[in-house]
Formats: sequence, structure tokens, C-alpha cells
Amino acid sequence: MVAKKEKLEHSELAGEFTDDGITVLVDIFRTSGSNEDWTMEVVTQAEDLIRWDEPFATDRDAFDEFLAVVARDGIRSFLEDEEPSVH
Repeated sequence: MVAKKEKLEHSELAGEFTDDGITVLVDIFRTSGSNEDWTMEVVTQAEDLIRWDEPFATDRDAFDEFLAVVARDGIRSFLEDEEPSVH
């Protein structure tokens, strides 16, 4: 017997986000038809995946957390190899 793949409901707040010339995909989702908490992932242009460990009560809470990280640390904080080199 093959397990049925769960369908996901994606938030209207999910989508591409561009700042400082960098675009990432913000994905906020939960199991379709459920009242589960929302999961948030950010996918970079290099296809790196950053997933928050803790779920969010609302999709707005998730998106606000994403915006707070961008405001505090900058969108480049999601990129792996973008650390400035020290000479």
C-alpha cells in the first residue's frame, strides 16, 4: 500500500521576495483543509533551503518573522557563501 501524499495549502503571503537585488522564495504552508500551524521555508536562488524549526500560529506571524529577519540581518543572511572575505 502506498502512502497518500498530503496536499498542501499555501499562504497568500507566500511568493518571491526581492530586496537589495536578491530574490528568494518564501513558502508558507500547512496541510490542506487543516487548522494546523503554518510552516515557513525560504528557498534561495542557489536552491538552498532554510526551514524554521518552530511552526507559526498564523501565516501572518510567519511572514512577519521573515520580514523581521530581513530588517535585522539583511536578505543576504539567507545566502550560504556570501560572507565578505577578510584581508
